[in-house]
Amino acid sequence: MADKSINRLRFSFPHPVVMLFGILVLTALMSYLIPAGVFDREIIDGRSRVIPGSYHTIDPTPLSFLDTFLAIPGGFASAIPIIFVVLSSGIMFGMLEKSGMIENAVGSFVKRLGVERRLLVVVLLTYLYGCLGIFIGYESNIALIPLAAITSLALGGDLILAAGISVGAVTVGFGLSPVNPYTVGTGHTLAQMPMFSGWLLRLILCLVALTVLAYFNLRYFKEIIKEPEKSLSLGIDTSGLKLSKPLHTYAMSTNNWLVLWAFVLGMIVMLYGVFKWHWYINEISAMFIIISIVAGLLSRISGKTIGETTLRSVAVVAPGAFMVGLATSIKVAMEMANISDTIAFNLSEGLKELPLYASALAMSGSQCVINFFIPSGSG
Repeated sequence: MADKSINRLRFSFPHPVVMLFGILVLTALMSYLIPAGVFDREIIDGRSRVIPGSYHTIDPTPLSFLDTFLAIPGGFASAIPIIFVVLSSGIMFGMLEKSGMIENAVGSFVKRLGVERRLLVVVLLTYLYGCLGIFIGYESNIALIPLAAITSLALGGDLILAAGISVGAVTVGFGLSPVNPYTVGTGHTLAQMPMFSGWLLRLILCLVALTVLAYFNLRYFKEIIKEPEKSLSLGIDTSGLKLSKPLHTYAMSTNNWLVLWAFVLGMIVMLYGVFKWHWYINEISAMFIIISIVAGLLSRISGKTIGETTLRSVAVVAPGAFMVGLATSIKVAMEMANISDTIAFNLSEGLKELPLYASALAMSGSQCVINFFIPSGSG
């Protein structure tokens, strides 16, 4: 009976596109209820920063019916760099997959460790992706998420487990990182605090959270190994993500090793650029495209096949890119209505009279609210 209730809930859950559009409509309605207001801003070190105490209300600017829909193309225009990094990572993954390197690398990896050690692999991958979130962040790791999907399926898991291993671990690492330049670095710079101070406490919290995540990943994995019908991703297409041969047949060719090292070298150059030259999304996208071209050339793939692989890869990641643009339209709608600063101001005002420890907890809660509308570590 309980399983039937869960299934009914699962099938009645609205599609993400419908949910995001509903939030956009709700934002338009909120523009008639929430006063319009803005903070004054100044440019410091090339960044626009809020001037404390400068909030003031302005004439109401509620969104009209047309404005609500204009926010959608505005969101896509605002999110162009992020949309393209999703597309370029998809192209790179498609080219690496076409070369045969990814399947052979994952197959050889699982064969070497043995399926009997798959629980250990899940734990190690959870911590590995957590470390990627701690030191790097989100955009730079987009290209590595499909690797978790292929590995999870090869081990007998599913796409939900892959999401827990990769997206979940990166999220925990990024959110609790003691040294991430985008979150802690930006925050400490704005607050004029010693850089990365308090790192030990955040490191302990991060490791504890990753351990809890690893536990739940393992628990879920054991459940679907025992009863595959309990998988939460039943019915989701996994074509192109599963290994096509028996494990014992996998081996890395010389060409596979060349493509793998080209990928690793490209990622090292990208990370060096991020930390040394302050590269961001556009530079990351460019590196993904460069890696794609090099992988195609090393694999001796014809120009026609490269073109077909590129378009097919774009088609695979296009829904995700579309969701990014649609989600960003909510932020654009709030800016058009001038209610973003009002929400931030009232959340911060509510913290002033609280005791020290209560204000720390309340700040975390208010940040969760803000992050729903402005999903950005540095934002």
